[in-house]
Amino acid sequence: MKFCCIASGSSGNCEYVGSESTGLLIDAGISTKRITCGLESLGVKPEGLDAILVTHEHSDHIKGLEVFLSRHHVPVYATMATLDAIAALDKKNRIDTSLFNPVKPDNAFVVGDIDVMPFSISHDAKDPICYTLSDGDSKLGLATDLGTFDDYIISHLEGSSTLFLESNYDRSMLEAGPYPYMLKQRIISSHGHLSNDMCARLILHLLGRSVKNVYLGHLSKENNYPELAYETVKCELNLEYGDISRFNIKTARRDEMSCMSAV
Repeated sequence: MKFCCIASGSSGNCEYVGSESTGLLIDAGISTKRITCGLESLGVKPEGLDAILVTHEHSDHIKGLEVFLSRHHVPVYATMATLDAIAALDKKNRIDTSLFNPVKPDNAFVVGDIDVMPFSISHDAKDPICYTLSDGDSKLGLATDLGTFDDYIISHLEGSSTLFLESNYDRSMLEAGPYPYMLKQRIISSHGHLSNDMCARLILHLLGRSVKNVYLGHLSKENNYPELAYETVKCELNLEYGDISRFNIKTARRDEMSCMSAV
């Protein structure tokens, strides 16, 4: 499999995963124009996608979905509660709901030659999930928009050769920043987001022989910046794990695509 982050951040998220015969999007939280340009730069035709896997119904994950589906009839996979929420938000009835495919956490399904496993996460949405994807040779584990993690999350992500994990905020920046108190409390709650420090702790649970790449994603525009997330995670891993030179740590950007890389 190959992986590319088209966009990641609190303002919009969209990732591409492809094999020799299958192409998937995870979320569509940016404009259709950006999604299309991103795919075309990878040599992928939007209408040729096999599926869009949606994590939850917040706008930074589905913002471009309505327009994209009105142009390209691509199957959509998400939990039933998420699909119902997407349909309710489609005020112009532009989405053909026959494209919807409900999934359940911990019930694997197959799209083309890629095995997909959805798993539950802790976030303030209807029934949010994240995914692991495997082609038999490699495994990609994605986990963003989770306010906390536990043995259940770790068990799903274990064995991933590439990890895409949330590193949303720096605690000091959030506390000193302009956000209202209630919003700050929501972000740091168990149904909010992972901080840079929490992301590092999650990575420490997952660093087995299989890990080759770690992407830090879903960074807050107001409460983080890429260099800080990278250095925080890198220092924590160096301190607790030791030599981390055998795998790559990369920061996903909101306004720049990552390079297409092997999972």
